[in-house]
This record gives sequence, C-alpha cells and structure tokens, in this order.
Amino acid sequence: MSLPVPPLSSSTSSHPLTPYGWDDDWAADFAPYAAQGLLPGRVVRVDRGQCDVVTPRGTLRADTAFVVPRDPMRIVCTGDWVAVDPDGDPQFVRTLLPRRTAFVRSTSSQRSEGQVLATNIDHIVICVSLAVELDLGRLERFLALAMSSTAGAALLGDGTQAERYEAHTVVLLTKADLVPDPVTLSHLVEDIERVAPGVQVLPVSSATGEGVDVFGAIIGGGTSVLLGTSGAGKSTLANTLLGQDVMDVRAARDVDGKGRHTTTTRNLLVLPGGGVLIDTPGLRGVGLFDAEAGVGQVFSEIEDLAQRCRFHDCAHEAEPGCAVLGAIEDGSLAERRLDSYRKLLRENHRIAAKTDARLRSETLREWKRRGAEGKAAMELKRGRTR
Repeated sequence: MSLPVPPLSSSTSSHPLTPYGWDDDWAADFAPYAAQGLLPGRVVRVDRGQCDVVTPRGTLRADTAFVVPRDPMRIVCTGDWVAVDPDGDPQFVRTLLPRRTAFVRSTSSQRSEGQVLATNIDHIVICVSLAVELDLGRLERFLALAMSSTAGAALLGDGTQAERYEAHTVVLLTKADLVPDPVTLSHLVEDIERVAPGVQVLPVSSATGEGVDVFGAIIGGGTSVLLGTSGAGKSTLANTLLGQDVMDVRAARDVDGKGRHTTTTRNLLVLPGGGVLIDTPGLRGVGLFDAEAGVGQVFSEIEDLAQRCRFHDCAHEAEPGCAVLGAIEDGSLAERRLDSYRKLLRENHRIAAKTDARLRSETLREWKRRGAEGKAAMELKRGRTR
C-alpha cells in the first residue's frame, strides 16, 4: 500500500513526515545521515524481514537485514525512525535512529530475550474488554511493562541510550455498551483505578461512540500503541478512529470474549484528527522484561508501606513490625495485591538472572549465604539440645 506524501520541504512544520511524528529533534538526530545522502523514514509495517517505510518520496519497501538481524532488541520495529538508501537496489534500512521509548516484553524462548513490540510511542493504551470478567492480574502485568517502557532511557540495542522520554499510559475499557448500567460501569472503573494508580481509565464503545471523542483528543498529536488480548476490540476501535474499515475485524466468541488474530502485523496508521496509531495483534503472553521499575510503580502503595517496616530488608512474610502485613490485617491492602506483587517481582528477577551474569552471580552468593546461615543455625540448635 503506497501512502500519499506531500512534496519535500525544508521547514520541519511543513515536512511531509510531520503527520507521522517528525519534529525538530528527529531532524537533528538525522542530520548526520542526511549529509550522507540517506533518506529519513518511519517504519509503518514489518513482515518477513522487510518493512514498509514512509519517506518524503513516498512509501517504499526496504530490507531490514542490514540492521543486525540476530539481535532481537535491534530488529527493525513498527514505529522506528530509520535512514534508508533511496537509490539502492534492493533498498535497505541502513540504521535506526535512537529510540525514545519502546514497549518490550520477554520472549517465550529459553534465552529470555526481549521482544520490542512498538517504538517511539507517546501513549501506551491497554485495551480491556468488558465482554468478559476482569482479569486484574493480567492488567497489572500489562501496566508493569508499560510503565517500565517509559521509566528509563530506551536502549537502541548496542548499549547506546536515547534521551529520556516518557509515555502516558491509558487503560481503555472497551465494549462499554455491554454494561448499560452506569452504576455498575462506575464500579468497574473504580476497580481498575485501584490497581492502576495515576493511570487514566476510560470506558469506550465503538458501537455507540461513547468515549471515542475523548480518547481521540487524548492521543491526538502523538504516537499511540494499542495493546491487549485478542478480542479486546483494538482493530474495531482503530477503524472507528480512522473513520473507515482499514483493519480487518471478526466477532469475538460469546463464551470467553476471545477473537481470532485477524491483525497479524503491527501497523502504523495516521489518524485524521491528528496523531499516529499503532495497532497490534492480540497478545497471548505478556512476559516481563526488565520491569522492576514498572512493578514498583504499579504497586506503589506496597512500596510506600514497605518504607515503614521495622526491617529495611523485610520480605513481608512473617517479620515483626511489617507494615505491609499490618495493612492486610486491617483491610487497607488486599492480599491479592501482595500476592501479585510478589509473583511479578519473582518473575522479573528470574528473567533478569538469566540475562545478567552479574545478577546470576549475586543470586548464587545469596543462596550460599542463606544456606550457610541455615546450616549454622541448625548446628547451633543441635548443640543446645545435647
């Protein structure tokens, strides 16, 4: 699909790539490559080792093999800004510009590598369908990844750090028309707000248009990525915002609200009201990857309580003076929240231990220390009983 692009202009405000997010900072980052005669472009779709790149000369098909294909963190991704050789045959992506932000999850492989799902995003939009019962644990996992993607500088993949940017996380409760009672809908919003501190929660319905205008105003002018499970209504919402049926959609099953993966690639779309939208396939797995900062933000109330524990290394298990356990006892903290917090921290630590040699060594030393302490305590106990 070839996208119409206006004539090239030297002014950033009237640059043909401005609707795709081009700005003065990107122009400055690209200046060294412009001197080499390369062309700027934004990746709007990736599949089978090639990508569609929109450039000032139009949309072209480029090969991605030139950009270290074996490194999963450097594989060209939808949302990337790149430099391409306009006169090459075949045409190649020559380099990636430093990423401002990136949404990264862990792959399902035993190597525990990161998989970049979308880059250079200003809004991370988590779509939760109201057609099925809310899965708060899954939402907390999505939130931890979203907040980790914006908590620090995005890595280009070779250790180079981009300037620190921050993306805004939004939770959309899709298919809100299926909950016609406003009181019930209000309670559902409150349930989500309790597990998403500081995150805007918005009910929307593509069928009735509820909340769509508000959502469009929120994401206007930036790049947004839609994330969620299959059947959450992402592509239907994208079509509603676009005002036309660009993305293929199919009905979700009534029994569990799940749909088929009609969206098979990540697609970058320019919205008529301003802004850029990246639609993604439904995610079956949402493995954490370097998400400790995000977990801390999602469970900020637990981390705040931990500051009041008697012991600074309190594990919140059975220690005396534990403020976290005290909050569970008085009902101000749900035990489910603590269980989810522990689970996500353990998973993230396990992933980090596989990918960070230093952390693996520290973990081994800690296990040995605890083993030695346990052995010493047992020997002391035996000595007292003789």
